[in-house]
Amino acid sequence: MKKVIVILSILTLVALLQVSLKPDNAYRRVTNTSFGAGEHLEYKVHYGIFNAAEATVDVAPTLYKVNERPCYRVNIYGRTVGAFDLVTRIRNTWRSYIDTTAILPQKFFLHIEEGKHRKEENVTFNHFTNTVRSEEKTNKDIFKVPDNVHDVISGYYYLRTIDFSRVSPGQTIEVPAFFDDQVYNMKVRYRGKDVVKTKFGSINVLKLNPVLPDNKLFKGEDAIKIWVSDDANKIPVKVEVELWVGSMEMDLKKHSGLRNELRFFKQ
Repeated sequence: MKKVIVILSILTLVALLQVSLKPDNAYRRVTNTSFGAGEHLEYKVHYGIFNAAEATVDVAPTLYKVNERPCYRVNIYGRTVGAFDLVTRIRNTWRSYIDTTAILPQKFFLHIEEGKHRKEENVTFNHFTNTVRSEEKTNKDIFKVPDNVHDVISGYYYLRTIDFSRVSPGQTIEVPAFFDDQVYNMKVRYRGKDVVKTKFGSINVLKLNPVLPDNKLFKGEDAIKIWVSDDANKIPVKVEVELWVGSMEMDLKKHSGLRNELRFFKQ
């Protein structure tokens, strides 16, 4: 009888250990030397010769615990300025809580104000069950997602951890993402290296192209061009967007709290 009790106790302990280990085993481990808490970036957006908008990208100085996991809180805020603010007032906030170990989202928040249009989204990721749940909806609207799925913010931060010396020009990187109740593949094509002039000086960069589907806003699948610093940071220093009704440029205005020093030079 004692042997039976001992065996049952061992089996119970093993079962409990397996349950307790499953959440951790569900997560990958990603080496990150590119960003950390306290990173602050500011950008100016130009439409032709006009200042059109400004954007702030912040990684909170402290970590947050979400789903019992330590997370970076990344907040992106964009607003129109000047004459553009009178024509189409935009106040958009995008927020992601990104797991510090796996560089995966635990929660995503979106608040859109564009003219009279309003939209809010608040979703929670469960990487153990590969599901996403919208806080505004019922449990019947839980979405099944693939392994290591991203939101639109965490996908970019994951790209910052990639060693592009191992990527060939023309090669496309894909990561699964969930947005607006849909799963899709975020595709970014690496275009090689370049040098970009900024207000701080010239800087070596990597050229990236998010691959876009056919749409009525952007001019072709390579309409967005992003130049990120060719260093451990990999922050955008310049962005160009080709629209069917003109083009826009976004330039780095301020930066602080970077994990690695940006290296500018005179040319």
